[in-house]
Amino acid sequence: MPKKKKRAPRVAIVAADFNASIVEAMIAAAADELRKQGASLFRDPIRVHGSYETPLVASQLLARRDVDAVVVLGYIERGDTQHGEVMGHVVHTALVNLSIEHGKPVGLALIGPGATITQAEDRKDPYARAAVRAALRALHAVALAR
Repeated sequence: MPKKKKRAPRVAIVAADFNASIVEAMIAAAADELRKQGASLFRDPIRVHGSYETPLVASQLLARRDVDAVVVLGYIERGDTQHGEVMGHVVHTALVNLSIEHGKPVGLALIGPGATITQAEDRKDPYARAAVRAALRALHAVALAR
């Protein structure tokens, strides 16, 4: 009996539009990396205003049977207050908890908190690509663990 062909992993992207010029480049890099890794993009990236809104959308996507993993993209810039740092911790914690709750990986490419625009420019491509690879590798590891 022939082996059933394994389908490509379906990965959704959630992107924070705040600092759109950085995030647009991150979306392009993540989509390119998905193709290179043999995964498929689950519909167009879903955009939210800022990083704070990403966990709610990620939760909905992770609950879907037709989504295997989620990649979250954003940039939390350096500000004059601790707002970005607090928000970054809350968002990171929420996304990790959602990954555990749903048993599906979340690849995280949130530059910052506290990054300068120069740092974000340098990191936008490698962070987005690394988030895709991390989600796909975790997906494989979860399958082995089951």
